[in-house]
Amino acid sequence: MFSLYSFLLAGLVCHSLGQYDDYDEYYFPSAPQGAVSSPTCAQDCECPSNFPTAMYCNERSLKFVPIVPSGIKYLYLQNNNIEEIKAGVFDNATDLRWLVLDNNNITSDKIQAGTIDKLSSLEKLLFSNNKLTKPPGPLSKSLDELKLIGNQLSSFPSNTLSGMENLTTIHLSKNKLTTESITGAFKGLKSLVLLDVSENKLKKLPAGVPPSLLMLYADHNDIDSIPNGYLAKLPALQYLRVSHNKMVDSGIPAGVFNVSSLLELDLSFNKLKTIPEINESLEHLYLQVNDISKFDLSNICKFISPVNYSRLRTLRLDGNNLTHSSMPDDTSNCLRQASEIIFE
Repeated sequence: MFSLYSFLLAGLVCHSLGQYDDYDEYYFPSAPQGAVSSPTCAQDCECPSNFPTAMYCNERSLKFVPIVPSGIKYLYLQNNNIEEIKAGVFDNATDLRWLVLDNNNITSDKIQAGTIDKLSSLEKLLFSNNKLTKPPGPLSKSLDELKLIGNQLSSFPSNTLSGMENLTTIHLSKNKLTTESITGAFKGLKSLVLLDVSENKLKKLPAGVPPSLLMLYADHNDIDSIPNGYLAKLPALQYLRVSHNKMVDSGIPAGVFNVSSLLELDLSFNKLKTIPEINESLEHLYLQVNDISKFDLSNICKFISPVNYSRLRTLRLDGNNLTHSSMPDDTSNCLRQASEIIFE
């Protein structure tokens, strides 16, 4: 499975390079055509003899998780009508690494004790588009990816992810989480590189996120400000997306975005009246659909010289009160590397 894991990781990185990429972040392989299924396989599923560690139960109109035989490491149960995970179904699945449960009807109170919490080798839990009101748990300390998109999560206890030093990616978008409900939830996650809390009910960016974070997505919330020094505590952060929020100039402390690690900053669809101060190393700045009426070049380039200029390649300013005539005379010297500047 190494090559497949590499594919997923590459897809994760590629997704961060563009603002409007529409992509499927997970690749779900189908059972090999014509392969003979193992005799120990669960009824209505396929366990190909040429891939004996995988069991394909996806898109079978299942209402329950079948009993998983020993030796299975990759279990695909997405796109069914599963409502419950009964005790005992994973008793023999001591080596299970991937559990894919996306697009079912599972509620939190229908996950029986002695099921997911017994999977001590689990690395990926993909549980999106169900009816969970709280995260499942306790979870394996070996988990490296948790995907709970499109549930009904309104609480996220602070000890849910305790001790998960291998966890690299967390997807929590399209839930009902508030700032208070995720307080302390991400502390101690030493390997975390991606946190997606988009489309929730946050009024502030999550506090206590680890310094290892590379990507933070908080689009479509109710955020109106950035705490002073917030990005200084995240020295590895390269991608910050806070579009479709309620950001105003008074909520952006001077220099809060002036950090050299940041490569992409998305503040589109907010209520900003000025271009915020950024670092010359920033490569993609999205400010479309705000209330900006002045092109303040000094917030993009502090000092212009043959060796000092902005590394911006993309600058979106459409949907504001700006035109090309708003650009100062020295703009071309500042934005030497810009390949895309959009005003309208």
